[in-house]
Amino acid sequence: MLRFVMSPPIRAPGHGRALQAAVSMGVLQLVGTDHCTFNSTQKAFGIDDFRKIPNGVNGIEERMHLVWDTMVASGKISVTDYVRITSTECARIFNIYPKKGAILPGSDADIIILNPNSSFQISSNSHHSRSDTNVYEGWIGKGKVEITIVGGRIVWENNELKVNLGSGKYIKMPPFNYLFDGIEKADVSYISSLRAPVNRFKAMQ
Repeated sequence: MLRFVMSPPIRAPGHGRALQAAVSMGVLQLVGTDHCTFNSTQKAFGIDDFRKIPNGVNGIEERMHLVWDTMVASGKISVTDYVRITSTECARIFNIYPKKGAILPGSDADIIILNPNSSFQISSNSHHSRSDTNVYEGWIGKGKVEITIVGGRIVWENNELKVNLGSGKYIKMPPFNYLFDGIEKADVSYISSLRAPVNRFKAMQ
């Protein structure tokens, strides 16, 4: 269906279980989203040409709830792991740790308070996106974010957004995070040997 076109495409349930296992074993270090959502009218631009379908679905509002429900409530990871894969490692890979991703002196005091005993239900009728579609439509789970604090200020409480227009701040992300540590010591000759030749297709004349 047009409204669920995304990259990579939605896979069969077994793929999700494999990804969950990889997260629980530490093979995957974090869980994120490239949230890029469109409404049904926008998706319909490609009804006669697949190439014109706007590519992407929602995810940013649902991420913290879904990760808790599928990974913590199910016993696959600990609460500490949850903080690591949703916050700490994300900040580290974007090279903004410990300004973000930690509760420490000098950090930005961005905090969520999640009630593990509260339940949530995902619906396009109640989400905060302007899209009329939600790829997780009907999902019911455990673990609901009840309070969100940004920079020490409560911006979400009692299902109410409390943000002042213009209060957001640009966060500069310096290049070369910890993943680049030691790259100058890499065996260049070995890396070069891994590069397979690329055979280009030649169009018929």
